[in-house]
Amino acid sequence: MVRLIDIGLERLKKIIVEMGNYSAKTVFLAIDSYLNDQDVMEKLYISAQEIRKMQEESNELAVEIIARYQPVASDLRFLKSCIDIGYGFSRFGRYAFDIAQVLRIFGKLTACDKKAVEEAGRLVREMIKISIEAFIERDVEKAKKVKEMDVYVDKIYLNSLKKAAQTEEGIKCIVSEVLILRYLERIADHATYIADSTIYIVTGEKIPKYTL
Repeated sequence: MVRLIDIGLERLKKIIVEMGNYSAKTVFLAIDSYLNDQDVMEKLYISAQEIRKMQEESNELAVEIIARYQPVASDLRFLKSCIDIGYGFSRFGRYAFDIAQVLRIFGKLTACDKKAVEEAGRLVREMIKISIEAFIERDVEKAKKVKEMDVYVDKIYLNSLKKAAQTEEGIKCIVSEVLILRYLERIADHATYIADSTIYIVTGEKIPKYTL
């Protein structure tokens, strides 16, 4: 028998998934724009704003469901997690826009070595995809895989910082690389938080966040 609350929960899930897919495309476009020296800042600004609107819609629906049905246990965990996940997706959009700003500020970076960003970008793309799949399927193992991949993105970012501290040449390339990797590192963190939320939905285990 379908409960009335289930209709609302399914609608909320659909919005979250749509937001996730849209924010994923936004991040992927930002990564590609840097690697290919394409200025898409205006387009990503519009995308970030659209994601923010979707977040507001999902938050309003979650609050409405809580007020109307006073859910408990797994339903309440799902609703709280959807609010957290929606925030994570909105940050994807913001950081994607920030990546585009770097290219606008620094101009063409064709001569720069982009291997570190390319590798981090590949990992981040995969983390986003898996985090969305984990949420849809409520798959704890996929969520844990996202957390494991986050370590590698952190390592690439830290290595870039060390390189920046030791070099006196190619400042434009080094600074832009560090900035891009920082944004990718934050996107990876939020993908991890989304994975944590999936684990919380399924198991009730609340994993603390150590960074904002």
